[in-house]
Amino acid sequence: MIDQFGRAGFLLVFAVIFPLIPIVASVALGLFKIRPSKPDPIKDSIYECGMVPIGDAQVRYNVRYYVFGLLFVVFDVEAVFLYPWAVAYVGLGVYAFFEALIFMAILFIGYAYAWRKGAMEWL
Repeated sequence: MIDQFGRAGFLLVFAVIFPLIPIVASVALGLFKIRPSKPDPIKDSIYECGMVPIGDAQVRYNVRYYVFGLLFVVFDVEAVFLYPWAVAYVGLGVYAFFEALIFMAILFIGYAYAWRKGAMEWL
């Protein structure tokens, strides 16, 4: 058991140290004046494809974009759940087949409901 936690601890330390290496290197190069530092108001401005930004960056999006994205995630997770079932299909038997049919029927009912409500229509 301690062996498994040791591996997880090593991965945790690696996950923390690995992103810190470029940050520490950048700060060190800045302290030793190796990295150039020429502040300029043009460099500090917001860049939008070479054009001067117009208006506020905070805009409201239509809720249909979020619903469409959420439906994509739901049906993507469906594929993730069905993949292991399809791989182990031969050894599972008839009971697992009917369980998968029930699972897909519930998802199809949800899909039909979303279609009928107009959630699948793009603006």
